[in-house]
Amino acid sequence: MASELCKTISVARLEKHKNLFLNYRNLHHFPLELLKDEGLQYLERLYMKRNSLTTLPENLAQKLPNLVELYLHSNNIVVVPEAIGSLVKLQCLDLSDNALEIVCPEIGRLRALRHLRLANNQLQFLPPEVGDLKELQTLDISTNRLLALPERLHLCLSLQYLTVDRNRLWCVPRHLCQLPSLNELSVAGNRLAFLPLDLGRSPELQYVYVDNNTHLKGLPSYLYNKVIGCSGCGAPIQVSEVKLLSFSSGQLTVFLPAEVKIIGTENDRVLPLQELAMRTLHHTCHSFLKGGPLSVLWLTAAPPSVCRLSTC
Repeated sequence: MASELCKTISVARLEKHKNLFLNYRNLHHFPLELLKDEGLQYLERLYMKRNSLTTLPENLAQKLPNLVELYLHSNNIVVVPEAIGSLVKLQCLDLSDNALEIVCPEIGRLRALRHLRLANNQLQFLPPEVGDLKELQTLDISTNRLLALPERLHLCLSLQYLTVDRNRLWCVPRHLCQLPSLNELSVAGNRLAFLPLDLGRSPELQYVYVDNNTHLKGLPSYLYNKVIGCSGCGAPIQVSEVKLLSFSSGQLTVFLPAEVKIIGTENDRVLPLQELAMRTLHHTCHSFLKGGPLSVLWLTAAPPSVCRLSTC
């Protein structure tokens, strides 16, 4: 196995390969052959998935200076070392399914980085230097132990896809609403109780997934007309326990769906549902009053400030 590995690396060096595949090699250490002499100066993509690596060499950037993509999925790496910051041409870094506990601040020096995947690790925080990644388009930090997102994440102005599923987040920072290029946000399986009221205001944000946040009771109005995933949100309620709200027009009374109800206490955290109420009213009245004159309608229930969405 060792001789075959050395032969593979030697051929790549002699023939100036740009791609090198070392997946499924049961490697416990970074191959010394890769770091021998001048290294592999022409190599651009290195695949080392599903091995047993625990660390990366300090002289990695010196020996592989033109590396653009580095795939280390499914190893046993615990720490992203400072040396990673010297791979100045790196655009894609995949460290998913490792044992990562620490990401060093030097990761912020990867100014060309576009795709960063750190899913399924043991991270409790990310350094604020992540905000220095101005070219970053994809960030996947799902299935970790994060209690909060990086402080300067809103400075990643090119970020389009943010996946933070299955962490321990209690809130989504309002400054994420400032991300001008964000198209997809997934925060399913966290502990969210509310969302920023500005979330969805950007026309670029089209997909939002908040499934399985059991404490989440409502959605910002800006998220209407977006693609929303919210199954498993809110506590299930029985229709018999709900006092239905209604609109009246003359002798016609239109009941809102059971999802809209009165909250008995002012202390509950709620989100406005005026737009949902008006859409429901319009749809229902249109069904009853096809072609007829529409008289003035009055909301006979509680004001919107005391309405909430109890299930998604």
